Amino acid sequence: MPSTEKLVDDALSGSVRALAKLITLAENEMPEAMEALRRLYPKTGKAYLVGITGPPGSGKSTLTDKITKELRKKDFTVGIIAVDPTSPFTGGALLGDRLRMQDVTSDEGVFVRSMATRGTLGGLSKATADTIKILDAFGKDFIIIETVGVGQDEVDIVKTADTTILISVPGMGDEIQALKAGIMEIADIFVVNKADREGADRLVTELGLMLDLSPAKSAWRPPILKTVGTLGEGISELAERILDHRKFLEEGEGLTKKRNTRAREEIISLIEKEIAKYVHKMLKYDLAFDEVIEKVVAREKDPYSYAQTVTEPFARYYQIYKVDKKKGAEP
Repeated sequence: MPSTEKLVDDALSGSVRALAKLITLAENEMPEAMEALRRLYPKTGKAYLVGITGPPGSGKSTLTDKITKELRKKDFTVGIIAVDPTSPFTGGALLGDRLRMQDVTSDEGVFVRSMATRGTLGGLSKATADTIKILDAFGKDFIIIETVGVGQDEVDIVKTADTTILISVPGMGDEIQALKAGIMEIADIFVVNKADREGADRLVTELGLMLDLSPAKSAWRPPILKTVGTLGEGISELAERILDHRKFLEEGEGLTKKRNTRAREEIISLIEKEIAKYVHKMLKYDLAFDEVIEKVVAREKDPYSYAQTVTEPFARYYQIYKVDKKKGAEP
């Protein structure tokens, strides 16, 4: 395999093969991925991120395909990350979404990658966030992240995307109940797909009423659009609303706030991951750890005290840091 430096240089020069290899490194969490991401990071921050989520069978992949075509008509380049459920046998993505988006995969201005959730709550893994950066550095104008399902734990998309689209379908029975459970807050645009079915108008009305009753008020009122993805109906308006929302965020402080929050959470997550990695390594080579486990099982020790003992160096660092910050604040 070429060196990390060469892969990065080739990707920045437009090599799709190098791009795919970099994403594979990130997905497999190879050591080279970190170095590649460090090199790519200064080139990121230009792409606009669109998240699409909704229950299984709501037509997410079809809408992603159609939205991509609309954006391509406007001469935007597009990267698509289709987050598939993880195969329980291989740990890889099931690739169903990619099969449903064959039309756009042949377009040179579009790059499609299926990725596994790997059991991550929220439906998005660290590899997904890394892939977004790689596609961003590659020069994609829009990156669409299509997530698996929707539910209480699957709202990571709102932290990742600049514009989040929530898809509902009439006749599924539990879609409004899911929205009542707190999913309303994640959407910037609501889409009632398969709107040629009976009950579409009623679902639009119910969504409107729920928006009216929502305590979360904003200068941006999420539009509720009807689409028939398979026929391409309503797609042009949906693409326009995405662009409208981008303009709304860019004209105010919304986009900056979203990206500041995203950077903060990413840094905290990376620190937690690094600390956890070294704790795992330490315990792996700690010969006394098996003895501790036996004592915990025998109720001779409690796990809470042992966890505090292991993390004591971090607690001491925090106390020193807190004192230093106080001293620095003194006139």
